[in-house]
Amino acid sequence: MTTQKVPIISEKQLLAMSDDDYMNDVQLAFFRQRLQDMEKELLANAGETTEHLRETVVVPDPADRATIEEEHALELRTRDRERKLLKKVQQSLQKIDSGEYGWCEETGDPIGLARLLARPTASLSLEAQQRRELKQRMYGD
Repeated sequence: MTTQKVPIISEKQLLAMSDDDYMNDVQLAFFRQRLQDMEKELLANAGETTEHLRETVVVPDPADRATIEEEHALELRTRDRERKLLKKVQQSLQKIDSGEYGWCEETGDPIGLARLLARPTASLSLEAQQRRELKQRMYGD
């Protein structure tokens, strides 16, 4: 089986496509590239954090030491959020491979190009996401 190279289009070209073209090979190639770029950036950030935290600086002043520790804590919290995002990015790439990308997990309806451009890891349509958030507010997690 040979795979053809699908051209990557611009956002403007993507949005100009017909609704009948939803999640065709060209659109999937666009989102695959966007997700792969996100994955590379997140992995690079994680590597930089690891290197940064290895650089231990001994400072005698307690105020300076506290500032450095707070910066490290902030950086670790940021990386933890990015780690969770990386998992979602990788799940989205798997969905592209399985043909499930772009379709709402709850309703099976299209998520929509504009929503996927804003949040390429979205797994729910806007309406389903709003229902879920309303339910969480009403009943808690």
